[in-house]
Amino acid sequence: MRHPLPKPPSWLPVDGYILALVGTVALAALLPARGPAATVAEGASTTAVALLFFLYGARLSTREAMAGLRHWRLHLTVLACTFAVFPVLGLAARGLVPYVLPPALHTGLLFLCLVPSTVQSSIAFTSLARGNVAAAICAGSFSSLVGIVVTPLLAGLVLHGSGGGFSAGSLVPIVCQLLLPFLAGQFLRRWIGPFLTRHKKALGHVDRGSILLVVYSAFSTGMAQGIWHQVSPLRLLCLLGVEAVLLAVMLTGTSYGARRLGFGRADRIAITFAGSKKSLAAGLPMASVLFGARAGLAVLPLMLFHQMQLMVCAVLARRWGAEADADADAAAAGPEPRREGDDPAAAAGGGSYLPGPLTRSNDSPSTSGALTEASSSRTPDSSASVSARR
Repeated sequence: MRHPLPKPPSWLPVDGYILALVGTVALAALLPARGPAATVAEGASTTAVALLFFLYGARLSTREAMAGLRHWRLHLTVLACTFAVFPVLGLAARGLVPYVLPPALHTGLLFLCLVPSTVQSSIAFTSLARGNVAAAICAGSFSSLVGIVVTPLLAGLVLHGSGGGFSAGSLVPIVCQLLLPFLAGQFLRRWIGPFLTRHKKALGHVDRGSILLVVYSAFSTGMAQGIWHQVSPLRLLCLLGVEAVLLAVMLTGTSYGARRLGFGRADRIAITFAGSKKSLAAGLPMASVLFGARAGLAVLPLMLFHQMQLMVCAVLARRWGAEADADADAAAAGPEPRREGDDPAAAAGGGSYLPGPLTRSNDSPSTSGALTEASSSRTPDSSASVSARR
């Protein structure tokens, strides 16, 4: 006899995708890709991201894409969070040196605050949470394009170094990996769009699979560089604590700020995910240019923050997506039909139910007046029925 597996408590933020992320990190730590295998892993990650954007372009109507492109208030909000609020918080963390963070780790933390927002995971989480995917695509792409120029310049200013090594050739990976697949999907949408719509649930695995490939490739690179042996466990715990506070501040600030600015629910989700996340894929090559041989330790805070944001945002996306589905199901079901013979004016103990939502008689003066009117209107009928029974 087969027994069902025990389910974790409902208060534990654990699901299959979180376990898959942890398992991917463990796999990269135990069996990192090296040599030819690393080349294959990097190529697979690049292909998965390109496929992700092709599918989004094929599933997204041109009208929705243009609407997301014109959403300039949302894009400015994301850019302000990425290249203004984050750097200010990174500079404020300088007060933690040297008691909490050593100078080398603070340099890495400050570099983390300068890199652009992540693209593929922001879009995937926005889609899972039923947010504005079109706006997330445009916001993430704009952040990546702006970051190619702004990140080296800001690094040259706040790190007292040089932003040298930047060239227009850095645009080629973004154009080939993000823009061209998206445009190809838009072009072929007329022919393959219905097929993708029918298999929407199965294609959702591509979103998660692309993130897992990026995680494995990035952690394999870190293991090959031996960065885990260059910092003590206590300093590592302090860094994790600082980054947890940083992520909590940005998630709370983007969500609350978007609400205060008057954005709708779908736009707030896109702003929260795109404005609070940082791109490991964009940060690693930039770090190799800015830091040279010291890039391994400099990207350690970015790698840890990247994994933390993926796990936290996965929980948020699942929760918000479930809430959106529940609201949609409730709206589709409509109000509960009234059974024949029910008397909406009859209520035991002096309560009165009026047409529409459930309302108690002591909620408002108008409800009390309705109760009095209903009671007076029932008096003759009640007297007649008593006389008839006699």
